[in-house]
Amino acid sequence: MSQAPESVTDSEIVETRGDERVELLRADTNNDGRTDVWVVDTDGDGKADLFQFDTDGDGKVDITMVDIDEDGQPDEVVDGDGGLPPEQLPPTVQV
Repeated sequence: MSQAPESVTDSEIVETRGDERVELLRADTNNDGRTDVWVVDTDGDGKADLFQFDTDGDGKVDITMVDIDEDGQPDEVVDGDGGLPPEQLPPTVQV
C-alpha cells in the first residue's frame, strides 16, 4: 500500500482502473444537504475502486483513496480530489 505523500500539488492526478466515472453511492453523512462521501466505479465492472470524502463539510473533496486492484485495501491515499473532482449535482429538495 502506498503512503500518503508529504505534499500534494493541484496538478497531481490519481491513477484509477479506467476512465469511466460511474457513481455507485453518494452519501450525506452529517445531514447538511451536501454530499460527504462518493463511491465510484472507474472501469465499469460494478465494483468500487475510487472513494472520496469531504471531511470538513465544505462541499469539496478532502481525501481521495484508490483501490486499483479492488482487493478492499487502499493502494493510494492523497489529500484533495486527486484530479478527479465529482460532478456537481443540482440541489435536492427534501419534503
